[in-house]
Amino acid sequence: MTIGQVLPYQPAGKAGNALAVRPIGLADEHGQLLRQVAARAEAVLAEAAADRWPATELEALLGYLRWEILRQVGDEELLLFPACEAPARLDRLARDHARLRACIEALEHAGGDGTRSLEMLVTAIRDFLRQLELHMAAEEDTLAAAACRGGALATTALGAHPHDWYPLTEGPVIDLDALPPEQAVAAAVERLRQLRPGERVELLSRSDPCPVWQRMDELAPRRYGFDYLEDGPDHWRVRVTARERE
Repeated sequence: MTIGQVLPYQPAGKAGNALAVRPIGLADEHGQLLRQVAARAEAVLAEAAADRWPATELEALLGYLRWEILRQVGDEELLLFPACEAPARLDRLARDHARLRACIEALEHAGGDGTRSLEMLVTAIRDFLRQLELHMAAEEDTLAAAACRGGALATTALGAHPHDWYPLTEGPVIDLDALPPEQAVAAAVERLRQLRPGERVELLSRSDPCPVWQRMDELAPRRYGFDYLEDGPDHWRVRVTARERE
């Protein structure tokens, strides 16, 4: 399977009749992740092809790799690996995960030494994409062959966070009304946890987003500033700033 061959992601839905529901499979989840990585990588490669250093595009790619791909690797090890009845088959997958972590770390340091070689960056990204595709295909086959209980289910089917959140909260403005109501607070909190000291985003909503502030204050007291730019009654706009660590 290549990135260009990944089928559109379909959430769990009815299959055949009203009573049959197909659980989300690992291949579905991998396809969703691969498309998101590919779109961000293509933006980096397009800038490089124009002989421009892709600072913004590279950071967008790295953000996704840090928060979605690395999270996926950890969730697979926590949720999928223990369910396999042939643990010896998992050795290769564990080695692949270690290599993926190392590749992402190398991309994070790309250009950091002052050389900023576009050729080296392009090569590194293409190598990473190829490695990611091969690993995901091998993982799907290996977990199926290892007699995993329940089959090769997606991590989201076993309780991991939904991958739909990231694209909806990626930019500098988070429209809470665009998120499923029961997931809006959790998705916003996930995004705010990614902010580095001094960074900020805005929350937009047709209701007071105070539950987001309350949850963040529970998790990280006084680490985030919440400034109401619009305070209802029909629209709320709140600027959230990650404060410098004391």
